[in-house]
Amino acid sequence: MQILQSLLTIVCLLSWSLSFGQNIPIDFEEDGIGADWNWRTFENVTDPPLEIIDNPDASGINVSEQVVQFTALEGGMPFAGFESMHGTDIGDFVINESNAIIRIMVHKPVISDVGIKLVRADNWSLGEIKIPNTKINEWEQLSFDFTSHIGNPYDQIVIFPDFDTRDSDHIIYIDNIYGDVATPSSTHSDLSLDISLFPNPADDLLYVNVNDEGKTYKIYTIAGELVKQANLSSSVINIQSLEPGLYYLKVVDNKGYAVNTFIKQ
Repeated sequence: MQILQSLLTIVCLLSWSLSFGQNIPIDFEEDGIGADWNWRTFENVTDPPLEIIDNPDASGINVSEQVVQFTALEGGMPFAGFESMHGTDIGDFVINESNAIIRIMVHKPVISDVGIKLVRADNWSLGEIKIPNTKINEWEQLSFDFTSHIGNPYDQIVIFPDFDTRDSDHIIYIDNIYGDVATPSSTHSDLSLDISLFPNPADDLLYVNVNDEGKTYKIYTIAGELVKQANLSSSVINIQSLEPGLYYLKVVDNKGYAVNTFIKQ
């Protein structure tokens, strides 16, 4: 009897854990995640709907094709924003070490706080975490630390793009929530090559599995700073001089370019 009860307990725990799944990264691409969600805008005067548009600045750290446009209206509340729908969209999930850091890319005309809030199915929340952007009119990745929320279950994400009072409308672009720099990490649509990198993370040498003829490469930090560039004269790139951290590699030929990310240990 005790064995049976133990087995039933294990089955229940497995069923519970399998019922939780998080739909990330939210990249807003046509064949990706987030573009077809039931986003709701709030506290923004007339609450115009969220717009999915072509990336207006496919340079720097973000070469994605599609992004979100949120227009923070002058008469809107400082905490105007947009949210996913409970019970669908992002799915049910529990914060743990693997998903406690939420990265988000922003492109803003002003410096102001960006806020993210996670909400439980019964609308309970620990409140938003706010971080100001430091750049204007270019893509920047912000990281929000939700490790204090570990163990809490959620099914909704809320974004506050411009948490401040404003004296004019602010057009703000959002992309790659929970994503990495230069997500998606495969090829640009105009390039026939597809790059993969190994090992990843890497120490001193990074191997690139592309034909090196007629190609160049550039390595950027997550802030978009170019730190290394050269002709791709072989399939091996020496990264010994780089500081530890996350980078993205852009390989270019006469047909376009491809981007992938790597970690320098």
